[in-house]
Amino acid sequence: MFNLFQNYLNKIIFVPSCHKIHLGTFFVLEHKKSNRMSTGKINVAVENIFPLIKKFLYSDHEIFLRELISNATDATLKMRHLTQIGEAKVEYGAPQIEVKVDKKAKTIHIIDQGVGMSADEVNKYINEVAFSGAEEFLEQYKDSAKDSGIIGHFGLGFYSAFMVSEKVEIITKSFKDEPAAHWTCDGSPEYTLEAHDKKERGTEIILHIDKDSKEFLEESQIRSLLQKYNKFMPIPIKLGTKEITNTEGEGDDAKETKEVVDDIINNPSPAWIKKPTELKDEDYSSFYRELYPMQFEEPLFNIHLNVDYPFNLTGILYFPKMSNDLNVQKDRIQLYQNQVFVTDNVEGIVPEFLTLLRGVIDSPDIPLNVSRSYLQADGNVKKISNYITRKVADKLKSLFKKDREAFEQKWNDIKVVIEYGMLSEDKFFDKAKDFALFPTTEGSFLTFEELKEKTKDLQTDKDGKLIQLYASNIDEQHAYIEAAKAKGYTVLLLDSPIIGHLIQKLETSEDNLSFARVDADQIDKLIAKEDTAPAKLSEESQEKLKTIVEEIVPKSSYTVQLEPMDSSAQPFLITQPEFMRRMKEMQQTGGGGGMFGGNMPEMYNLVVNVNHPLVSQILETKTKKKQERLIKQSVDLARLSQNLLKGEELTSFINRSFELIK
Repeated sequence: MFNLFQNYLNKIIFVPSCHKIHLGTFFVLEHKKSNRMSTGKINVAVENIFPLIKKFLYSDHEIFLRELISNATDATLKMRHLTQIGEAKVEYGAPQIEVKVDKKAKTIHIIDQGVGMSADEVNKYINEVAFSGAEEFLEQYKDSAKDSGIIGHFGLGFYSAFMVSEKVEIITKSFKDEPAAHWTCDGSPEYTLEAHDKKERGTEIILHIDKDSKEFLEESQIRSLLQKYNKFMPIPIKLGTKEITNTEGEGDDAKETKEVVDDIINNPSPAWIKKPTELKDEDYSSFYRELYPMQFEEPLFNIHLNVDYPFNLTGILYFPKMSNDLNVQKDRIQLYQNQVFVTDNVEGIVPEFLTLLRGVIDSPDIPLNVSRSYLQADGNVKKISNYITRKVADKLKSLFKKDREAFEQKWNDIKVVIEYGMLSEDKFFDKAKDFALFPTTEGSFLTFEELKEKTKDLQTDKDGKLIQLYASNIDEQHAYIEAAKAKGYTVLLLDSPIIGHLIQKLETSEDNLSFARVDADQIDKLIAKEDTAPAKLSEESQEKLKTIVEEIVPKSSYTVQLEPMDSSAQPFLITQPEFMRRMKEMQQTGGGGGMFGGNMPEMYNLVVNVNHPLVSQILETKTKKKQERLIKQSVDLARLSQNLLKGEELTSFINRSFELIK
């Protein structure tokens, strides 16, 4: 019902009390009836609707200040436009919006020097609910005023004043040579309208704050709201005065003087409304600190958005230093509409992967609901999102081409954003292949095409599949990396939390391509060639060895595999199957492992190198006790290399090792 109510708000006429027909119900149906059909007209009782506007139109009462400041801004911008085109024969001057808080009188004053209103205009724009003066102005001057920056569309913002006020006054004088007017209303449909002796053009709104909203009588609260919603409004906003210190002269002759000046709380000309050619690096850096004063690290780089077709969009996005933590950041992208803060929830406008960035987006073409509180579904939203994605991709590509070395140095700080984008946006995935980097354990960086070219000859297996080896931790997987390097293989260092998802997407986008972590199996199995090492043990000896090992190793966690490997390779090796490990990792970052619920089992392979001398020694050992000790020690060494030996088992291993070297 409420959604229906909102849809009709723009069409509701607030009938003055003296002309009002009292209706006994909220809706009255006037109808004509016939045997087959009835038609009618729904009449709306304003006295019942007005309380609904006050109660339900805005979810947060603090919005009242944003709306009233926006109205004052529109009035001032109208004045500027009319003087520019010569229709208003007055001086525009240097107008500002002033906010006064009188805690003793329990009032808040919002004063502008805009176009003002005559008594007739008060009747038209105030006493008729949802008649937007901004809309009418833009329609009247649609050719010349399209870029004027006027904010209002719905004409409901003024009534938000009644959410916090027991009485509202308007004292206003038009820039035209007409008497000033004084309007008063106590929140009911009843009002008074009389003449006033105001001499200067503009409007003063006086809010008599009710007892339930007394927190808004604190100047600190008002300052906080102005800085939240109006920090970058195009007209200067004054909140009291402040004392500044001026220094004249130099050295011993320097003199300090105190001066009281207006306290302007906003920046009317933020960086994003300027052209990129007008800004230097230090300007972008300064604006970043203005947006996020608690951020002490400089952003890595920025992307300036500036488009006027097929929609209007400006903004600046910053790439901060990123960690591997995908948690939503406290400082998020801020959405503005004509320099009015709307929200920092930009879901839908900004692709999800770019919500990890910081900055500002401003567009008058972004569709908002009637209370300017959240987005409405609209075709422009998808267009804007696609544009931002393309713009970011183009910027990253240009940075890569311009200075590859600098881009490589920043890679670890930006890779999460890029990898996330490749996963979530197909168009970005296609573009990112040109600049997404794959670091190696040797410290070099390769693009996807460079990687394939470098590895195609040596790392293509007997079935024609190109195997890309990677490690997630150089220290923990050092032995496996060294085994791969001994074969001349390239090992990538892929350690982001979503890498499992990304490599799976890469595998599905290419034919005969597979990624395998170096510890997923012994190296000759990871990249299988035609020539395999022959086993030095007979099949009978291998079966005997497997039985002995399985008696000691817990079957619930380890599967024993006997493999003929180079005699110089490790005798015992623990691997984790690529599929199971990858599914478990993907499960932890949202995806994979569904068949196991929320608790995928740990599964490892114990690979025994049947060609190693130690393995032959174990098999030839006569005493069961010594045999068991050798196997336990060897297996524990393999577990230790994978960081799988902990607690009591680790203590037992250490004590046993000391006994062996006595």
